[in-house]
Amino acid sequence: MRYIWMGLAGLCFVLGAIGVIVPLLPTTPFMLAAVALASKGSPRFARWIRQHRLAGPAIQDWEHERAISPRAKVLAVATLIFSVVVIWLTIPALAVRIGVTVLLIGIGSWIVTRATPSQGQKP
Repeated sequence: MRYIWMGLAGLCFVLGAIGVIVPLLPTTPFMLAAVALASKGSPRFARWIRQHRLAGPAIQDWEHERAISPRAKVLAVATLIFSVVVIWLTIPALAVRIGVTVLLIGIGSWIVTRATPSQGQKP
């Protein structure tokens, strides 16, 4: 089972890393999943992800405070807006455009209403 957890963690980490480059692929959810899965299969891998210079701060903010940085919020909302524009320009079905737009507005609202990390030391 340990190798399955490690494999899934690795897959999530790779998808999260690709999400840094591909605008419509989320990064943070895959990194959070990678840490959770790695914790079951390889605590060393989980620790490495948490300490990663790019992924680590967002993961630690979420794990310690359930918070999202203002920069991450802006990037997420900008990506959601971009996605809505692309959907409205490329999808012919009005019901699909409206449904996806409502879903993305809900996701954006959830992201924006999360706490902002405190400036104090993390445990």
